[in-house]
Amino acid sequence: MAAYVIAYIHITDPVKYEDYRRHAGPAIEQYGGKFLVRGGQLETLEGDWRPGRLVVIEFESVERAKQWYTSPEYGKAKHLRQNAAMVNMVLVEGV
Repeated sequence: MAAYVIAYIHITDPVKYEDYRRHAGPAIEQYGGKFLVRGGQLETLEGDWRPGRLVVIEFESVERAKQWYTSPEYGKAKHLRQNAAMVNMVLVEGV
């Protein structure tokens, strides 16, 4: 069953964040991840939530998403991201 990583990202250092993106993309692809949303125009339809940047990544399963998140390949990117952005991230099982 598909699983989705959903992240709200507040970029604090755009230069360092670009370095993160260069490393994160290949790691995500290596584990079968596919970007469904990567930034883009955002419109609040209800409530007062106004996130700056949303990312949605699809994986074939929860297990595969966890393998990616804890992988050495993504570990390097994650370290770069932690110095470039504040992130809230969830993993949710699809239907």
